[in-house]
Amino acid sequence: MRQTSDVSDPLRRLLAAPPDLPVTAGLPALDEALRSTGTAVVHAPPGTGKTTLVPPAVAQSVDGRVVVTQPSRIAARAAARRLAQLLGEPVGETVGYAVRGDRKVGRATRVEVVTTGLLLRRIQHDPELAGVGAVVLDEVHERHLDADLTLALLVDIRANLRDLSLVAMSATIEAERTASLLGGAPVVTVPGALHPVQTVWCPPPPGVRRTDDRGITPGFHDHVAATVRRALAEHTGDVLVFVPGVAEVDATVRRLAGLDVDVHPLHGRLPGAAQDRALQEGPRRRVVVSTAVAESSLTVPGVRIVVDAGFSREPRTDHRRGLASLVTVAVSKAAAEQRAGRAGRLGPGAVLRCWSEAEHAHLAAHPEPEIATADLTAFALEVACWGSTDVRDLALLDQPPAHALASAREVLVELGALTEDGRATARGRLIAGVPTDPRLARALLDGAPLVGTKRAAEVVAMLSEDVRAPGADLVAALRGLRAGERSGAWRSQVTRLQKIADAQAAQESDKGAGHSHRLTDDVAVGLVVALAHPDRIARKRAGSSSYLMASGTGAALDPRDPGPLAGLEWLAVGDAERRAGQREARIRAAAPLTEDLALEAAGSVWREVDEVTWTGGRVVARRRTLLGAIELSSVPLPDPPTEAVAAAIREALASEGIGLLTWTEAATALRARLDFLHRALGDPWPDVSDTALTENLESWLGPQLARVRSAADLRRIDVTSALRALLPWPQAGRLDELAPERVQVPSGSTVRIDYTGEQPVLAVRLQEVFGWRDVPVLADGRVPLLLHLLSPARRPAAVTADLDSFWDNGYPGVRADLRGRYPKHSWPEDPRTAPATARTNNPRPRR
Repeated sequence: MRQTSDVSDPLRRLLAAPPDLPVTAGLPALDEALRSTGTAVVHAPPGTGKTTLVPPAVAQSVDGRVVVTQPSRIAARAAARRLAQLLGEPVGETVGYAVRGDRKVGRATRVEVVTTGLLLRRIQHDPELAGVGAVVLDEVHERHLDADLTLALLVDIRANLRDLSLVAMSATIEAERTASLLGGAPVVTVPGALHPVQTVWCPPPPGVRRTDDRGITPGFHDHVAATVRRALAEHTGDVLVFVPGVAEVDATVRRLAGLDVDVHPLHGRLPGAAQDRALQEGPRRRVVVSTAVAESSLTVPGVRIVVDAGFSREPRTDHRRGLASLVTVAVSKAAAEQRAGRAGRLGPGAVLRCWSEAEHAHLAAHPEPEIATADLTAFALEVACWGSTDVRDLALLDQPPAHALASAREVLVELGALTEDGRATARGRLIAGVPTDPRLARALLDGAPLVGTKRAAEVVAMLSEDVRAPGADLVAALRGLRAGERSGAWRSQVTRLQKIADAQAAQESDKGAGHSHRLTDDVAVGLVVALAHPDRIARKRAGSSSYLMASGTGAALDPRDPGPLAGLEWLAVGDAERRAGQREARIRAAAPLTEDLALEAAGSVWREVDEVTWTGGRVVARRRTLLGAIELSSVPLPDPPTEAVAAAIREALASEGIGLLTWTEAATALRARLDFLHRALGDPWPDVSDTALTENLESWLGPQLARVRSAADLRRIDVTSALRALLPWPQAGRLDELAPERVQVPSGSTVRIDYTGEQPVLAVRLQEVFGWRDVPVLADGRVPLLLHLLSPARRPAAVTADLDSFWDNGYPGVRADLRGRYPKHSWPEDPRTAPATARTNNPRPRR
């Protein structure tokens, strides 16, 4: 419904005489879209004024408050301040804002700017958003995880709860996908109005690496600072410098000390007053050194030059090892263009890129959406609290990876936040109400009774930031925050978290203070970290400087700067990163721990297991006490179960070969006969291949396994008797009939059959089979013997399985050859009727 208001309405007055911004041309179309469908997607590049003028325009089309989202606290406060200035009012009257720990709104507030995360919590608390007439989602193209989820929940509200007007604003072609998600919302396109921006390529000098395994190198920091000095010398206007994180902001600011300009840091951890100074023009030329918060959602006045270090910090998760962290990656082409555009808002500008044009060609076109790379634990909990058990029911721009979502749900089940079927528990809803990651929320709620509410809140607030601890020491980092002058944001978060912990403690007063009065800061920090990340509890490996984490991942401190943590037996790891090509994860932040506290924090992964393995040529049976993958103790197991011994021997035979057993001639022969019958007749004659014998040890070695403890014991096993246990009943009685060990030939000799080939072979002297017309047939007449007919010297003379044909066709030639070589032997013309003989020559006539 259209808002009715008189001319005293400040928003109406603003729209009657708006500032000269390109977005004004699209406002009539936006109004028409909202009146006809209640939805719209505004596609407008940065600098067109959409954040400033779209909310007042929406307020004229709906009843109720207009809630506008921004991706960061800085952006939310700045957007509200900018609009309030245009109205000639202080923030908190017609236009207000709400961010974590700070809210300025009044009863007359018509437009409220909030962070996306704050709106997400409001939706969970009040799905109908009482009193809200419209939601404007800004910067949806940035594809932050909470923004994607908030959009999906708002679509669900429109479909199932109430008629809520919804506007999504995007600076990229994602606008079309977003419009489709909203059910075919009209797209209002506003052309850009950026001035030309000159690109200056400024790669680092030869020999200067941009990054190493610790992140941005000092040499590259020097190069960025030198590029800023070049920008100041060669171009006019204020300079906006993009670096990936807080540590890099501080490093760059230090390197610019002494310049005859005002240098301001800009990032989300600064106090509000410091952020405001960075966003206000001053009497002198300025350099603003910022993280990505200034990439698209903030206007930094006076900027005509951008210096881009070429990096961004993005979430990455190794789900198999349970390692989630922010990593420094090369900026995408799209983000680089967004940054460059900051130099063209006021007039012609310049961007100095700290990489080469050739390197630019290989950058990714767009950054990956967070839903594809980030840890999904908080996302999965929010979805469950919304009441959805199948994320595919939500209108998401991209579905989350299945394995990542499954890993997140496993974590939440372990925290007691979800049931096995994916529904949120009462504890899960309590955790979801804490404004931080679910793991950290668990650490706050469970750690407060153990270390005190304030200390728990301090550590959790520290872990919720991208902390770069000196020497990886989180205890030192906490002391630095306590003493630091620029830790206002951290202190505010501590206050908020402590209130939550105090309220919870009041409800559970029977728990008392636990260890809070006797733990030192060192282990108190470690305990809270361990409660947040029990899978990252780490114990030093014997005889090594590296550690094994409870998750099973190896980890090590930086050998170039191990700090005071080096050599400690136990660590609680707050942050670790495993890069491609590295065998172990690098510990970036940790605190000391003790075994007792490790057990307190990770009791759910404590277990006793009986393990039987084949190690060093013998069966080793031990009862191990484990904390995840970490062994706490191990004692011999005197009487291991037979099935466990069998499994260990099976593993040994699979890896080292069945030759570990003693294969006598009799055992080998019996196995060959059984193999022949299995191939010729099939079941029930057993498969006696290496694989089958190894997989079915119990079926033939049976009770003999229980006595095996070493390779020597294996060699003493009577394999022939064991194989006979495989003979099928009652067919076993026909073994010698179907596959005889020997066969009697016409000479009266019994000759062993060789079953080791594809066809059974009888190797016999030719003269001993005189009188045979056909070869014997085995396996119920299915397989004829293959005769290897030998000379008197037992050398091969002929091979045949068709003796009758051989006598007619092959024998005459063989006879002629053998008569010449063995003239004293009998070589009859008709072998079918000649007497067979085992003698080696003709008998001498009697005198």
